[in-house]
Amino acid sequence: MTQIIDRRLNGKKKSAVNRRRFIRRFKSQIKQKVSEAVNGRSITDIDKGEKVNIPTKDISEPLFGHGSGGHREIIQPGNTDFITGDKIPRPPGSGSGRGSKASNSGEGLDNFVFELSRDEFLEFFFEDLELPDMIKTKLTTVVEHKWVRAGYSTNGIPANISIIRSLRGALARRIAMRAPATQRLREAEEELTLLKSDNDEDGRMQSRITLLEEEIRQLRQRIDNIPFIDSFDLRYNHRIKQPQPSTQAVMFCLMDVSGSMHQKRKDIAKRFFILLYLFLTRTYERIELVFIRHHTTAKEVDENDFFYSRETGGTVVSSALQLMHDIIQDRYPSGEWNIYAAQASDGDNWEGDSPHCSEILADKILPYVQYFAYIEITPDRHQTLWREYEKVQSVFGNFAMQEIDALANIYPVFRELFRKQTA
Repeated sequence: MTQIIDRRLNGKKKSAVNRRRFIRRFKSQIKQKVSEAVNGRSITDIDKGEKVNIPTKDISEPLFGHGSGGHREIIQPGNTDFITGDKIPRPPGSGSGRGSKASNSGEGLDNFVFELSRDEFLEFFFEDLELPDMIKTKLTTVVEHKWVRAGYSTNGIPANISIIRSLRGALARRIAMRAPATQRLREAEEELTLLKSDNDEDGRMQSRITLLEEEIRQLRQRIDNIPFIDSFDLRYNHRIKQPQPSTQAVMFCLMDVSGSMHQKRKDIAKRFFILLYLFLTRTYERIELVFIRHHTTAKEVDENDFFYSRETGGTVVSSALQLMHDIIQDRYPSGEWNIYAAQASDGDNWEGDSPHCSEILADKILPYVQYFAYIEITPDRHQTLWREYEKVQSVFGNFAMQEIDALANIYPVFRELFRKQTA
């Protein structure tokens, strides 16, 4: 058997075509793993790659074998169980199954592990969604100063020394300083060689030889005394402060965690918040997240408590909106921050509280935010909160609302909420 080993070096992205072909072939398995990964990730960790395990049976290649051909009849000695036409079952215990106990027989192959890059992961995540442009009522910026490279300087601290630039300058200086002495040394050595080859015993000739030998000694000493590096050669990396506009944003995530918001509805809300977070991180250099969960009372929590805390109760939506207003006033002045908010609820609210919610939105929140998106996660009919929010939507252009009743509707709803606005 001949075995061929290709030891050629792979160029950069040389296997990109094969990689794309592999992804297309196992698209369904990879997409399923991406969906599973999304459920287990936090919002801030979603923008990363993923390792995908593909079962060995799914990547097996078809094999063609050459049989003897024709119709053959074979007599196996010792057969007492089968006759012509019977199918022979697989021997028990001969497979390479996955048991919990050790075994001294059987063999198999581990699952194939394929690692998706960050861009490939997001490509699957946004496969059926074309991200539109974000709606902006205004774009405020905070001027920050960044240190940028501005060439080299002859003054600085030792930590900023540019070694390569300094050595390059030292080499040029040494070549320039020893060039005249080197040229004169070469001429003197040639003249000395000619004089010594002449056997003339003239005294003047001997005197000239003595002078040349002394001059050669002094020239060599002068060349050796040229320092390898001098303080004049030192160059330092020079950096200056340059004004750099830097946009910053905060995203408020408000979620109803009353008894009617079960885990499936929370998963839908999480996926929607993930989409919004990824969307905003491509617009702003810095973005902060504020998680507010509420039932009868509202509380600012971390992401883990936001999605997985078991605390529940009745429903008073205005408590979350009031807390958001208080946080904006305390930490996020609208003149310095781009403020966005997404609210997820099943629409079930205490009836007397819904008008109060629209008042808080109209008076305390919408005048200060870039965009406020409300999603109602329910397959049932709308209740008083939806009807009150419809009144707000008719007045404010930076407020939008949509209904989600299943996972499949998340991307279409997100596209509708954040589609590009025509003039």
